[in-house]
Amino acid sequence: MDIDGLKLYGLCLGRLRYQIGVARSRAKKEPLNGRILLESYNTGDIDDIIDILELYDVEDKNYETLIEKLKELADDVSLFMNETVEFGFSDEGYLCLYLKTH
Repeated sequence: MDIDGLKLYGLCLGRLRYQIGVARSRAKKEPLNGRILLESYNTGDIDDIIDILELYDVEDKNYETLIEKLKELADDVSLFMNETVEFGFSDEGYLCLYLKTH
């Protein structure tokens, strides 16, 4: 199945496949602590995150509901990519997408 043009919400699976390949190459050269940053969205604002990732079906705009939706999205993407990805927040409070390496 060709997933290059497929999007899940605002995530382009073709772009993520490329980013994961680059991340895996980087992981061979430098030690990692369990995950590799794939994308940073440079915001922690709920409305910004909903717009960037096109999560327009999030009913309650609060962090608890957003985190649940992001977990579901990461699980779906992980199935398509045969890799484990997860969302998290950076030390600066920005939403990030990570590739888990363990």
